[in-house]
Order: sequence, then C-alpha cells, then structure tokens
Amino acid sequence: MRRLGKIFLPVMVIILFTGFFPGRDDTYFQINKNIDLFARIYKEISFNYVDTINPEEFMRAGIRGMLGSLDPYTNFIDENKKDEIELITNGKYGGVGITIGVRGKDVTVVEVMDGYSAQRQGIRIGDILFEAGGKKITPDNVDDISNLVKGEPGSTVELKIIRSDNIDTLSFNLIREEVIVKNITYYGFYPENSNNVYLKLSSFSRSAADEMKKDLKELRAIKEINSIVFDLRGNPGGLLDVAVDICNDFLPKNKLIVSTRGRDDTGDKQYLANQEPMLGNTPLVLLINEGSASASEIVAGAIQDHDRGVILGSKSFGKGLVQTISPLSYNTSLKITTAKYYTPSGRCIQKINYSSKNNVIAVSDSLMPSSFLTDNKRIVYSAGGITPDTIVAFNIEGNITKDLLAHGTFFKFADHYYYNNPKMDYKKFNNDLLFSVFEKYLTEQKFNFKSDAEVEIDKLMKDAQSKKLEESLISDIKKVKTQLEKIDNSELRIYKKEIVRELKSELASRYMGNEGRIKESLNNDVQFQVALKILNESNVYKKLLKQN
Repeated sequence: MRRLGKIFLPVMVIILFTGFFPGRDDTYFQINKNIDLFARIYKEISFNYVDTINPEEFMRAGIRGMLGSLDPYTNFIDENKKDEIELITNGKYGGVGITIGVRGKDVTVVEVMDGYSAQRQGIRIGDILFEAGGKKITPDNVDDISNLVKGEPGSTVELKIIRSDNIDTLSFNLIREEVIVKNITYYGFYPENSNNVYLKLSSFSRSAADEMKKDLKELRAIKEINSIVFDLRGNPGGLLDVAVDICNDFLPKNKLIVSTRGRDDTGDKQYLANQEPMLGNTPLVLLINEGSASASEIVAGAIQDHDRGVILGSKSFGKGLVQTISPLSYNTSLKITTAKYYTPSGRCIQKINYSSKNNVIAVSDSLMPSSFLTDNKRIVYSAGGITPDTIVAFNIEGNITKDLLAHGTFFKFADHYYYNNPKMDYKKFNNDLLFSVFEKYLTEQKFNFKSDAEVEIDKLMKDAQSKKLEESLISDIKKVKTQLEKIDNSELRIYKKEIVRELKSELASRYMGNEGRIKESLNNDVQFQVALKILNESNVYKKLLKQN
C-alpha cells in the first residue's frame, strides 16, 4: 500500500501540471474529441431525424456554419464553383464572353467582351436574359446563372433573350470558349494630346503584371511618358505576388513592398522589389476609393510609404488579410486566411477585427489606429484602410439621380435610345436636347420620384386619416405634401448636370464600347481632373510628398 501511495503522488502531480500547461497534445485532444462529437451528431440526425435528410447538403450547411464563425474570406469552394478558382488565379474561365447584372426587374447583359462567341453571334449590351440552358432566369436565381452559362470550352449553351422594347424572344446557341479576362481595362495617353498616361487596373489575376508591362512598353514606343494616373478604384484585389510584381514597375530595386505574418514565425515573409523600375521617378498619382481592397491596398501602401506617388480619392476598403487556396478532395477547395500583411512602414491596414467578441478565435488582437512614418517622415496610420494623401470625394448628390441609378433607368434609356438611333454620331450629342428626350422618356415610363420627406408625409397623412384627426390638420399636411411634390418635380432639373453625365456615360458604351465609356466618364471625373492638376503643378506634387 505504501509503494502504491508513492507512485500515485507523482502521477497526480503530472496530471495537475498537465492541466495548467496545455500544449499541442491538448489541442489535438480537443480536435479529436470534437470531430467525434460532430460525426456522432451528423449520423444521428441523418438517420433518425423525423424527416428525410439530404446528407450532403446537411454536411455542407455544417461546413458553412463553421467557417461563418471566422472572417468572411475563409470559404469552402465546392465542385460547382471550380471555375472561380481558375478565374481568381489565372483570370480565365470557360464561357461565352458576357457580364450580366440586375437592372430593375431584369437580368441584363451589361458588357460584351470583344472577340468571343457572344459578340460574334450578336449578343448586345442591354439584352435581357430570359432563359439559359433551358432554365428560366430571374433576379432571384441570378447567382445560379454563372453555372448555367460557364462550362467546358467547346461545349454549347442556348441563351434566350428579349431585345429592347420587343416582346419576342431571340435564341442564341453559343459556343463556350476559354475567356481571358483583361486586368487592364483601359490604357492610353489621356488627355489624348498630352504625355500623361491613364491606366485602369480592374483585377490582379496571374497575367496582370505582364499586361501592364506590355501596355507601358507600347505607350513608350509612341511617345515619352511624363506622368501617370494609375486607377485602382473599385479594384477588389487578387493575388499578392501579382501586386508585388506591379510595384516592381514603380519602386527602386530592393525596396520593401510588403511583409506577411502568419500564426507563427514560419508564415513571416518579406517581399522586395527585385528589378529596376520601368517608370523610374515618373510623377504618379494613384486613385483609390472604398472599393479598392486587398492587392490594391498593398500597391497603394507601398507607393505611399515610399513616397513614390500621391494617393488620391477616398479611404480604401481596409482588408489586410492574406488567403491561401488549399485543394481538397472531390474537386473542392478551401480558401483560408493564413496571414496578415503589413506595408513597408509596418502598418496593418485591416479595418475590422474579426477576433473581437468571438469565442471561436481564441486570441484577440487589437486593431486600434497607430501612427507610422513614410520614407520622407510623413505621418500615416494603421487600421481602417489606406487614407489618401489628398481626399477628393466623388459622390452623387441628387437623391433622384440615385433613384434613377437604382432602378437601372439610365441603362434602359441608353438601350432604348441606341436601338432607335443606331447611326447617331455620339460626338454630336447636344446636352440640352438629350435631357429633353430623357424627360419625355420618363413621362412615357410613368416614372414617379418620391423623396424621403414625401414618403414620410404620405405615412403621416395615412396615420392622420386613420385616426380621424381634425380636418384642419389634414389640410395642413396636404399643403406640405403639395409643396414637396413641386420640389420633387423640379429636382430632375436641379441635378441636370449629373443626370446628363450618367446618360452620356451609358450612351458612350453603346456607341463606342467600354473604352468609349471610360473616356467619356473621365471628362467629368472630379478625382481624375484633380489628379491631372496635381501632376501639372510640380510644386503641389512635391509638397504633398515632402520632396525637397
């Protein structure tokens, strides 16, 4: 008995201290324990629930729920979405060369890519998708359309569309091809008689850096490049190493571009510029907005921290997380956040702390703003995205303009006008005449705009009448309503300038394609115009960057 007591005491000590110092073995135990629990619950429900369970959908729901407790960028990609991996990584997919969007109550073709079957066989911007592969299309199932239209190159898909104001449907039997999505949606000297280059980069797929180098070489062969406006507005990002390659065109060799830090030291990595830049010290203004995220912010952060160019626009999205795609079995994949990235000055620009108030993520880290210094000792801040060196807002002011955009009215009018005037010379458009035609179109469409104030007055009137309040009070409410209606009716003319801007932008895409649309929009783009002004005034440019 005494011998057993002697053995028992050290065993107890080991058990106690094991509890106080949990290690990897404890983590593995927790994982194995909960996998066992999960499997048991899954089997019990699948076999014994009162109604028949779809085992695959039940498990997928569990996976989605589990990943939903993390950040929104960690996702399970099932076998039906394998084309998304190809698009994310290589910028290509099997399809017919169209981009679709919901306009009002219709699923509509908003872009037709040059050279692919949709364009060759006659699909047009504004065509309403009615049916794809024998399945009816509505805004409710718009997310499924991608799977219907995309497929193996060489296969076919039948699309049925409604064109313009016609009620008859047209059928197209389109051949799927390998569609390569362009990362650079516009490049050229703009204004055309200047030596300023305007570059619009829309994504960071595998070919983006090569596209950019090719386009810049082509422009340099035409004439000298004296300045650049690099547009990353609305660019949601893409591959980290492509963002590094893009920075190689601007930053001196061996300059730090970005660093990443993972869960432990093995995930730490630094990315340096590995070649002499194509553009040297060419003055640069980089445009960003709240739609600029991920790889766009890596580029903007590197340019800003090294004082290589002026960042202009509005604050960026604030995504400082890095994802890795891990292939799984059965043609599925897992996109998982594996690291955070930091700009050369050491900033993490992540806006949202997903670990706060989250019991799943065990260690909470703070993302409170901190100050850092650029190469020229300018103060910049972490957290909350990239703050531009000069903030220039580009907002739609009129609520009526927002309402027209929300209902796809500009898009529908452009479609209607183009099909009734296909030979019109776009350069001869008269703004006043165009606005007048648009007013007539709105009348024909019985467009009725109500401001927020008028909506509230309608509610007040309904409430007063239901409660049978005094007639004098109801009469006063009616007078206010009449005055508001007059204001609402005049709002179209109050915001005529921005309404004409939206009209001409849509019409430009019909008459001159996507490139024409971009050129037209630049004419009235306040952020682009301010960028040009800064580039044309070297003293202002140098002052913003604290250059001697």
